[in-house]
Amino acid sequence: MENYNKLVEHYKTISNFSHLSAICGWDAAAMMPSGGNHARSEAMAQLSLHIHQLSTAPQLADWFEQAQSDDLDAGQRASLTEMKRQWQLSTVVPEDLVKAKSLAGSKCEHAWRTQRGNNDWDGFCKNFEQVVRLSQEEAQIRGEQAGLSPYDAMLDIYEPGVNTKQLDAIFGDLVSWLPQLTQQVIDKQKSESVYETNESYSTEQQNALGLEVMKLLQFDFDHGRLDISSHPFCGGVPQDVRITTRYDESDFVQSLMGIVHETGHARYEQGLPKKWAGLPVGQARSMGIHESQSLFFEMQLGRSEPFIRNLAPLAQKHFVTNNNQVFELSNLQKIYTRVQPGYIRVDADELTYPAHVILRYEIERDLMNGIIGYRDIPELWDLKMKQLLNLSTEGNFKDGCMQDIHWTDGSFGYFPSYTLGAMYAAQFMAAIEETIDVNEAIRTGDLTPIFTWLSENIWSKGCLFTTDELVSSATGQTLNSQYFEEHLKRRYL
Repeated sequence: MENYNKLVEHYKTISNFSHLSAICGWDAAAMMPSGGNHARSEAMAQLSLHIHQLSTAPQLADWFEQAQSDDLDAGQRASLTEMKRQWQLSTVVPEDLVKAKSLAGSKCEHAWRTQRGNNDWDGFCKNFEQVVRLSQEEAQIRGEQAGLSPYDAMLDIYEPGVNTKQLDAIFGDLVSWLPQLTQQVIDKQKSESVYETNESYSTEQQNALGLEVMKLLQFDFDHGRLDISSHPFCGGVPQDVRITTRYDESDFVQSLMGIVHETGHARYEQGLPKKWAGLPVGQARSMGIHESQSLFFEMQLGRSEPFIRNLAPLAQKHFVTNNNQVFELSNLQKIYTRVQPGYIRVDADELTYPAHVILRYEIERDLMNGIIGYRDIPELWDLKMKQLLNLSTEGNFKDGCMQDIHWTDGSFGYFPSYTLGAMYAAQFMAAIEETIDVNEAIRTGDLTPIFTWLSENIWSKGCLFTTDELVSSATGQTLNSQYFEEHLKRRYL
């Protein structure tokens, strides 16, 4: 296994530098003073270039060819396949483009933090134009190499094996029934009275509650931490997972579920197979599977009646308030299952969230395929918001096309993962319920049986199998969106 072992050592070296890059990225979002951005951007661009050079080292081609004759077991074969996949993804992009895109992305993301708050679309475009241009160049190169459309080539980075033909069919089916279901639920909820979260909930109190909920979800604090950033995310590496949320002191609802969501990402990272640590085969299978874990935690667990039953007394303990009716079980349940179209994707309810994803998918698909230009985005955003959610964002860039961080660094192809993840999550829960009394496990506060199933069937598998193989092995079939529809109807009707 001489050649395979050379590849293993090489990819572990790449992993170490990627570890540093991930922590630097977390620090830039959560800790770094604003004045450090220029130096940090240049340093991270240089680090990205170094990782790219390692990933495209000339000797790798020979090692991959020679490793094919090594005596490998099934796991090592899967490991070799994933190393080769990452090598192929890396070699197709020129070094100067990698560095230029990293630099442009860092600059655009840093400026966006201020520009979004100022509703400054024109100022944002001065940086965004370059990010789009470089991303389109990358998409064109990847597409020509793989025989795919530019957007499909970018999508393949995040969702191996998924293409726009499949997504158009999946999202087309969603649009055929989801708006009607959404309106049914809105009409049903009109008669419900809800006590609003209209007092002050300090950041310190919200943080303390969030940490307690993370303990309930069995987050490993020896290998991770919670911080604050302008946009919630999960970063770092499995041995050192960094999650963030943002707090609104007039409303604890969104930040708490943001923590639950990011904890789902973190538990997946912490549960990845340690045997394959530092190697591509030991990483998450796809972003759709990653999102399935965060949405399993947030939607399947976090907004369920038995989970909210546990949450209610914790909230009452942490928040000193004159309005305890807010924290009564029935009221919290109404709050966390309320359906109301809104502007902000990360604050969207479970029913309207897919509309936010479909909107972004259609725009980024056409942007990468050269059908539209970046200047067309605000008008298209407003049009699609009206069509899908009956809301207008005309002139409101802050709550419209500038609200997400993903496009600032050129992460085109990522958004479909969110709704794919919601569908996978519903399918996983349906499979778990066949052998585990889920409600009883949540009520007792011991979620171990649920997490054991996830660990055995999802987390510990890493990239040993394709997405379809992973889902089929866990549930008995590949992705079936019917489970998502059934879940929504059962919960909301």
